[in-house]
Amino acid sequence: MRIIPAIDIIDGKCVRLTKGDYNTKKIYNENPLEVAKQFEAAGIQYLHLVDLDGAKAKHIVNYKVLEQIASKTNLKIDFGGGLKTDEDLHIAFNSGAKQITGGSIAVQDTNTFDNWISKYGAQKIILGADCRNEKIAISGWMEESNLEVIPFIQGYQKKNIQYVICTDIAKDGMLEGPSIELYKKMLESCSANNQTIKLIASGGVTTIDDINLLEKIGCEAVIIGKALYEGNIRLTDLETIY
Repeated sequence: MRIIPAIDIIDGKCVRLTKGDYNTKKIYNENPLEVAKQFEAAGIQYLHLVDLDGAKAKHIVNYKVLEQIASKTNLKIDFGGGLKTDEDLHIAFNSGAKQITGGSIAVQDTNTFDNWISKYGAQKIILGADCRNEKIAISGWMEESNLEVIPFIQGYQKKNIQYVICTDIAKDGMLEGPSIELYKKMLESCSANNQTIKLIASGGVTTIDDINLLEKIGCEAVIIGKALYEGNIRLTDLETIY
């Protein structure tokens, strides 16, 4: 299973929120590149980079941070937050993203998101299916839609989406464990013709046991954020996994 540390960016700084609430912002490092280099030095190969300013502004903002990390490390970066237009996507890929995550756009402008899947291919486009009470949340989690998360994913499965990131917002930043039952239900519901989604679990991961359990139920990857920054999980703890 792939281990993917997260770096969330506000004002060019590495931060974490709790349950997506911008008022809970905690700055962990003024220099995201420094954090990314620490991950790489520990043997990490992947990075989940989120432009929280972009998510709020509804267009890409922190692409210079992406560019800096992509040019000065070998980390394979998936980038999300505020990607709404073809130009946003062009900037993200041009700045060094290997994959992008589309969340709100996949709800609010399905034609554009469908075109991205067709143009760039399912290896480069990740579906963001973040939810609260199993309802898709959008606009940096500030709005809740009426869309049920599992039918939402199934709809995009029919359009050849493979990678899906799902954060249960109630778990995010709480350090109380991930939504195992929700992920189980997703993986079971989204299996068809022996093909299933590549589910990337995010939110609440607190211990190595959490990671092992996510691997056991069939998640393709796990995103780890606050647990790393608060020291609940150390980079050295992950060496046996990656």
